[in-house]
Amino acid sequence: MDPLPSRNARLAQRRAGFTSVPEMLDYAAQGQTGISFYNAKGDLLSVLTWREVRERAQVTARKLIGAGFAVGERLLITADTWPGFFDSFFGAQYAGLVPVPVSIPVGIGGKDAYLDQLRRQLFASGAVAAVGIDDLAGFLADAAREFPAVRLHGGKDVLDALPEKPVDLRPLGPADLCYIQFSSGSTRHPHGVQITQRALMANLAGMTGPAGLDVVPGDRTASWLPLYHDMGLIGFLMAPLSCQLSIDYLTPRDFARRPMQWLNIISRNRGTISYSPSFGYDLATRRGATQVPADLDLSSWRRAGIGGDMIRPEVLQRFADAFEPSGFDRKAFIPSYGMAEVCLAITFSPHDVGVRTDVVDRKALGEAQLAMPASDPQDSQRARRFVLCGRVLPGHLLEVRGPDGGVRADRQVGRIFVQGPSVMPGYFGEPEATQEVLSDDGWLDTGDLGYWLAGEIVVTGRAKDLIIINGRNVWPQDIEWAIEAKRLVKNGDAAAFSIDTGEGERVVVAVLARVSGEEARVALARDVAGAVREAIAVDCDVALVPPTTGLPTTSSGKLSRARTKANYLAGLYASPASPSKPAAA
Repeated sequence: MDPLPSRNARLAQRRAGFTSVPEMLDYAAQGQTGISFYNAKGDLLSVLTWREVRERAQVTARKLIGAGFAVGERLLITADTWPGFFDSFFGAQYAGLVPVPVSIPVGIGGKDAYLDQLRRQLFASGAVAAVGIDDLAGFLADAAREFPAVRLHGGKDVLDALPEKPVDLRPLGPADLCYIQFSSGSTRHPHGVQITQRALMANLAGMTGPAGLDVVPGDRTASWLPLYHDMGLIGFLMAPLSCQLSIDYLTPRDFARRPMQWLNIISRNRGTISYSPSFGYDLATRRGATQVPADLDLSSWRRAGIGGDMIRPEVLQRFADAFEPSGFDRKAFIPSYGMAEVCLAITFSPHDVGVRTDVVDRKALGEAQLAMPASDPQDSQRARRFVLCGRVLPGHLLEVRGPDGGVRADRQVGRIFVQGPSVMPGYFGEPEATQEVLSDDGWLDTGDLGYWLAGEIVVTGRAKDLIIINGRNVWPQDIEWAIEAKRLVKNGDAAAFSIDTGEGERVVVAVLARVSGEEARVALARDVAGAVREAIAVDCDVALVPPTTGLPTTSSGKLSRARTKANYLAGLYASPASPSKPAAA
């Protein structure tokens, strides 16, 4: 079995420009490109041409229609990277149903938390069916018991068992809802983002065009990103499909086990486009930089995108340093900014310039919300480095606004608002939550902070995560990165937030305690507090989290500071010298 080709021999490439997902798949099915699935060893497991994806989806659609499911009803799908997901997702599109892709459990254990998440997503979406991989059939059954409207649930076999009836297909069209995307951070109080066909098509046109990735014939994509997340589903399913590209898939679990396989697949198949959050590049560097295969060749990789979390320039520099001898071009990096409420993409950096940073004065940033150039860029205690994330996509508008709603000038930090054809119409069935973020004239409050710099946006963090100590703004990422820089904990093993003590705000840092013995625990807490004091000049309380518990994450695998704080206030984490519950609220 060979990987599918990167080019269609007889089908001319169309770069987006479609009106719906079924129309995209109908066109791509006329070529020879498609999807290849790989395992952690780099073995090619199976392939599906876009023609086969379409045929299987239409079989599934006739089964769903024959089973009596009505147009517009919702089908919840556990979105693992396997052929059954494509059958279900595209089958729903041809049947006139609205798919609802949701996450699979991350890590071992946590059954109760995952069941609670599924119940909330079933309730929020009003789904009438829930399907997924066989290993999760029991979870789906348990979650569905509370919802009489769910009349079909289980593994892929429950769809396979339905009779295929000779019925007409009911493909979703330009005016229809395409799917419901649960946004990051919404596992406890899920907000289902309504992704319309029109909004998705507008976002795909911007992403694949000259202002985005500038896709060309012969491009090939590779991805380990989860398909329940917007960057995985749109960036590395919908976007390649809209340009009839081939995709090489590695599951997120296999990537975590052997991240070098991501790079090996790009090398072997001459991949040209692949994306990752910063932590993916960091993991590949830490696991693979010391044993780089002699035949690794990354010279074909022309669009190495970064998004999905705060972009860390030092991580990308280490990656480039490690893999430049293998042909990687650091100018291939494309920092970008986006979110599910705008389908995916909002801004892209220019091509072939790599990662560009702005180093600003910490004091001016925290006290006056001004991103003034630092007098000494090398002084980490007085300087803060941010990555430029590029210009807004054509047809869209972006504003940085102050507390009074006024538009801010260059280097003035404020909340980021965006307007345009990619913006969601609202959260599914939640008019009040929609009104909180979306104005009547279509401006979306992203909840992010940033500033303009010569026509490009610089994202500085989330407004809701901002810590304010004695009138000073402190970004939690600064605290977490300071601890990681001292190598006291691994990347991602610290979460910073603040609590109200009744006399003011107090910084708390929760860290995974990968040490044993009370003496070692006390030393870790002391060193963490010292690192924060040295780098940020604030005192903090340190809570130690057992490795078996772990720090909570969102549906897309990002650190959830809000849930970490909730766990702390609930007494789930203890200080090493005082195991009692925290007194503050």
